[in-house]
Formats: sequence, structure tokens, C-alpha cells
Amino acid sequence: MKTILNLCKAGLLALSISVAGLGLANEAGYPLDKAPDRLNDMSALQNGAKIFVNYCLNCHSAVSMRYNRLRDIGLSDEQIKQNLLFTGEKVGDLMKISMIEKESKEWFGKAPPDLSVEARSRGSDWIYTYLRTFYRDDSRPTGWNNLVYKNVGMPHILWELQGERVAKFEEAKGEHGGGEHFVGFEQLTPGKMNQQEFDNNMGDLTAFLTWMSEPGQLQRKRIGVIVLLFLAVFTVFAWRLNAAYWKSIH
Repeated sequence: MKTILNLCKAGLLALSISVAGLGLANEAGYPLDKAPDRLNDMSALQNGAKIFVNYCLNCHSAVSMRYNRLRDIGLSDEQIKQNLLFTGEKVGDLMKISMIEKESKEWFGKAPPDLSVEARSRGSDWIYTYLRTFYRDDSRPTGWNNLVYKNVGMPHILWELQGERVAKFEEAKGEHGGGEHFVGFEQLTPGKMNQQEFDNNMGDLTAFLTWMSEPGQLQRKRIGVIVLLFLAVFTVFAWRLNAAYWKSIH
């Protein structure tokens, strides 16, 4: 009974943490879009890894991840060397950056966070929406702002792909007071991708960040399914065996 109570307490604690995390993830008030589930799509994870290395890894490290762990998403050591290693790293190296932390604080106001477990901290929906809601804001030091993370210090590193756009706001009037209300984006310059292509690539990048936060999750889930199936079959046999033992007594 004590064990059961401890498990219940642990479950309630995990639930409360999850709910709190959801509240923090959406603290800016902007509704989060549902991120596509592509954890089992190897091509999507590989494309996400390419985008991450080419765009994110310049400022954000991932010190809990080694390049050779990308074998788990179908890449060979030769593919990793040719497509993802550009500055003399080795396949077994950690995903570190050369940027000095002190300098990054001066440039951005805060050192860019390590992204190893960012998806576990923020959630996939938060990341997916965040990547797709940058807009031009000349009042900000970087010239960019974000709907999900207001007054973010990070510039829009993917602007060449998405193009430049501004966010349109209007004054909201009602019983609970006024305030600015987001009404849409206005495209200023086109990007290399249209909006659908950009959203699709951000879905791949989000999938990779989600996978990177727990590389063993796919194997864990597969093992979990096998264990549950085994327990289901074992339960049937145990139930029938129990009935056979007690048949003569009844």
C-alpha cells in the first residue's frame, strides 16, 4: 500500500510539473501551434539535423550530443563527415561551438542556451511556433522580435529562408480593458522558401530537437510496446492457469 501511495504522489508531482511547464511555455499569450509528429521519420530527422548544424550550431551548442549518435537516425560516419562537419571536428566529438560565452553575452545580452534538452524544457509545440513567428522590429537591438518570446534577444537566423515580414497589431477593446492584439503578418521581402515549405522544414527541425533531447526515446517506446504485449499475453495465461488450479475447489 505504501508503494502504491508513493507512485500516486510521484504521478501527481509529474502532472503538476507538466501543467506548470505548459503555463510557462505559453506565458506570452500567443496560442501554440501543434508540431507535426515526425520522430519516426528518418528523412525528416536527417533534414532537421542538417538545418540545425547549418543554422543553429553557430551560436547554440548541444554538449549532450555527439555527432556519431546521428547514426541512430540513419546517417553513416561518412555522411556525417561530408555533410555536417565543417571546422575540423571528429565524428566522436560533442556538438560544441567556438563562440566565447563572454562575447556572446555582450552581443545578445545573454549567452545563447545549450539546446541539448531544450525540447524537454519548452515542449515541441513551443519550439515549432517560436521558429515560425519572428518578425521585423526596428525597436529591438537585433532588429527582430517574436510573438511567442516577446523581446527575444535572438535574431531571426532563418530569415533568408522565410523572408522578412512585419507583425500587424490592433488595439483590442472590451470589458477587460484594451491592449494590442495580433492580427497577422505582412510579407516585406520573399524568402528562398514559401510559407508552406518553411513550415515543413521547421517541423523537421523541431522533430530533430525533440529527438536530440532524448535520443533513446524511440527504442524505449518500442521496448515498452513489446513489454506491454508480453504482459497482456502473460495475463491471459496466468488467468487461465489460475482457473485450472481452482476448478476442483469450486
